[in-house]
Amino acid sequence: MTPLVEMRGIEKRFPGVHALKGVQFELRPGEVHALMGENGAGKSTLMKILSGIYQRDGGDILIDGTPTEIDSPRTAQTLGLSIIHQELSLMNDLTVAQNIFIGREPRRRFGRLDEPALNRAAAGIFERLNLHLDPRTQVGTLTIARQQLVEIAKALSYRSRVLVMDEPTAALNDREIDELFIIIRQIRDEGAGIVYISHKMDELKRIADRVTVMRDGATVGTVSAAETPVAEIIRMMVGRELDNETLQIPDLSAAPDLLEVRGLNRGREIRDVSFSVRKGEILGFAGLMGAGRTEVARAVFGADRRDSGEILVHGKKVEIRAPYDAVAAGIGYLSEDRKHFGLATGMDVRANIAMASMERFTSRTGALDERAMRETAQDYIRRLGIRTPSDRQEVRLLSGGNQQKVVIAKWLLRDCDVLIFDEPTRGIDVGAKSEIYRLLADLAAEGRAIIVISSELPEILRLSHRIAVMCEGRLTGILPGGAETTQEDIMRLATQREAVMEPTTAQEAIQ
Repeated sequence: MTPLVEMRGIEKRFPGVHALKGVQFELRPGEVHALMGENGAGKSTLMKILSGIYQRDGGDILIDGTPTEIDSPRTAQTLGLSIIHQELSLMNDLTVAQNIFIGREPRRRFGRLDEPALNRAAAGIFERLNLHLDPRTQVGTLTIARQQLVEIAKALSYRSRVLVMDEPTAALNDREIDELFIIIRQIRDEGAGIVYISHKMDELKRIADRVTVMRDGATVGTVSAAETPVAEIIRMMVGRELDNETLQIPDLSAAPDLLEVRGLNRGREIRDVSFSVRKGEILGFAGLMGAGRTEVARAVFGADRRDSGEILVHGKKVEIRAPYDAVAAGIGYLSEDRKHFGLATGMDVRANIAMASMERFTSRTGALDERAMRETAQDYIRRLGIRTPSDRQEVRLLSGGNQQKVVIAKWLLRDCDVLIFDEPTRGIDVGAKSEIYRLLADLAAEGRAIIVISSELPEILRLSHRIAVMCEGRLTGILPGGAETTQEDIMRLATQREAVMEPTTAQEAIQ
């Protein structure tokens, strides 16, 4: 069988970086081929070469067995190659049909838009995919999952035979993932080839036929998804065995509360939520999408105004009206969207680390102590193992795991006693996840109070000393961490619409 795509010995260099080193990759008709690797392994660079965004420095690309030059994204589209990026590129104010055919709209005489024909063309694609979606719907009113399907429909409107999907399930819940996988299998069964990029190891067995693993810009190997254990794929990705031990649960019965929240309310998003976090403790927050976990974190941090409730730090009531007040009280918040709310991606590592503590480096005359900033940044780069050529590297060029470490360094420099991590490993590969887990455990061991919000139940169970579970804005229970609790225990409380306990202190929860 002639491959749809064959990439042989692909080379790519950027200033100071050998990004791709003789990479081999093949995609067959009617297969889902997973492309795996740690952040920075070269997956995105390889796919950008395939889609015409970058030009290769060496090697060959064959389409249907024929050597081919792909010098632009438009050329890629004409060849039937489409890529769906993790950050969707739809226009919220336009309809579904207008987004799908933007720039290619059917026209009547004198250039007038033929809206009925446009909608019929979109409806035809939806019928092929068995999608119940109105072409006239404004895209901004759709869920992320539905927008993802619009992107797929847009790609298929170009009669694409090769579809590259980059982290397509990152923002989807389990039901939405199931729906997406049905569509992917249908496209595969029609003979198209799908390149599937994901960090979620549990998805491999469900959706992939083969897996190609990259590491440090090179191809490690290609294996059968069904016949290869996940542990072996992880070993290929990171080049080592990962520490998968569950966090040891210390005796914190005598530890003081660093943070206590009493009767927190905000509309219907947060309803009478009370909890506490002790010195040296990791409190995990679990719940289904929309349960109110992030809303609680934002209200505690002052990013959203609360209707009522008290917040105590070190046993003393603090008034938090804005994030500035939370930072002054010793609370740091690492948002789930680190690129928009945690980092200035166009600035360098040094500036990002110093950002929340600029008064330390500013004289009375307003002059910056660049030497002190450099030494401080380099110290945290060493302490946290941030992989960067230098402290002057732009943050946007770092991998997701190293970007997360920069945000952590920012709050450690601020000397926050309470740290809230919202989806700390979203979009991060398994190797970087293991490092973040170890770092969180170290921060707790140093005596900080840690809150971790995660949609991944294995992550919550692995990290947490205790687990707070929410459903529809309520805290429905607090469970012990470690082997005493199962995913089923968490899901029972995550789907329980009325609270079974509303603890006001850690001790009450334990009792």
